[in-house]
Amino acid sequence: MELTHFNEQGRARMVDVSDKETTARVAVARTAVKMQPETLSRIKEGRISKGDVLAVAQIAGVMAAKKTSDWIPMCHPLSLTGIDIRFSDNGEDELYIEGTVKTTGKTGVEMEALTAVSAAALTVYDMCKAIQKDMVIGPTQLVSKTGGKSGDYRISANP
Repeated sequence: MELTHFNEQGRARMVDVSDKETTARVAVARTAVKMQPETLSRIKEGRISKGDVLAVAQIAGVMAAKKTSDWIPMCHPLSLTGIDIRFSDNGEDELYIEGTVKTTGKTGVEMEALTAVSAAALTVYDMCKAIQKDMVIGPTQLVSKTGGKSGDYRISANP
């Protein structure tokens, strides 16, 4: 497989997408934050002194998706048409974060979806670190993507 982020001199470059077809593109990513049951309970009940953890994490995820090209050097700045961050949990000690990012363009939104859930998870950590410093973030992964030359992708099984 050819690595497209390198020029003929072996130096990094932003991939030229000028000749690619404009298509609808969607990417879904997810991550988890493992924590003590009491921490998860306090998040769900709104008992974190810094405020509504999930509301702030949701905004952080949306903002991060919009700024992905500022964080990841070779990402194209994209006009995103939709960003959604959702939360669920296992009822015990894991908070799940899933992000869906959409665009109509010449390049995919996988990095934007991964950045969105990562920023949301980091925000959860930041808002809860005063009560628990040993939270664990991850795994973070691409769940699916549609559109583009490489076609559709979906993970084969939920880890």
